[in-house]
Amino acid sequence: MTNSQWARLQPLLPQGIEPGRPQVWTRRQLVDGIRWRTRTGAPWRHVPERYGPWDRVYDLFRRRRRDGTWAQILTRLQAAPDASAERPSPNCGPWRTAQPPKKPRRCTSSLL
Repeated sequence: MTNSQWARLQPLLPQGIEPGRPQVWTRRQLVDGIRWRTRTGAPWRHVPERYGPWDRVYDLFRRRRRDGTWAQILTRLQAAPDASAERPSPNCGPWRTAQPPKKPRRCTSSLL
């Protein structure tokens, strides 16, 4: 996840309310582990250790799913571009080209 993506996501995540032991794994590492698992479809036990222990990654995912956090984040992120005044033109972007693609020419050689 890029720094700009994390900057948009971090304020949407709930803050911990109970003081306790200092975190060993950052919230960003755990969220990256959740993203890795959902992107690859691998079992939770196969989440790489660099994202934290698999059971901690799964626990965060499960708790946030149960309390509706993921649904709220999705709704907020989807609504953000709709609320902006600037909307991209439908004629711009990598899926549009200035000219339609050319049709292949038929071979008119008499040798064929």
